[in-house]
Amino acid sequence: MSKKVLIVDDAAFMRMMIKDILTKNGYEVVGEAQDGAQAVEKYKELSPDLVTMDITMPEMDGITALKEIKQINPEAKIIMCSAMGQQAMVIDAIQAGAKDFIVKPFQADRVIEAIQKVIG
Repeated sequence: MSKKVLIVDDAAFMRMMIKDILTKNGYEVVGEAQDGAQAVEKYKELSPDLVTMDITMPEMDGITALKEIKQINPEAKIIMCSAMGQQAMVIDAIQAGAKDFIVKPFQADRVIEAIQKVIG
């Protein structure tokens, strides 16, 4: 059975890029969200195996959403997506329970490597 992934990013083209990488590598994208609040709702609804979470988003940022999802499910597996130069936020995210992070612009092999490390 393929692993289910929820993609969270406020930029539609970024979601499309990740979705493309994942589906080509046999993962099933079960949902997409464009901000942290939506991400929390979709997580409750879909129970994905993994979430890719952008850090900087309107409404609710990725770190706040990460913390909320971790309250729902402490075992939640979340990989943060950050732009270059967001190291401080990445450290916050890892401390809050993120399993790994990938840096934009995405390199397909790095995305898959991070995901395989987290959910196999």
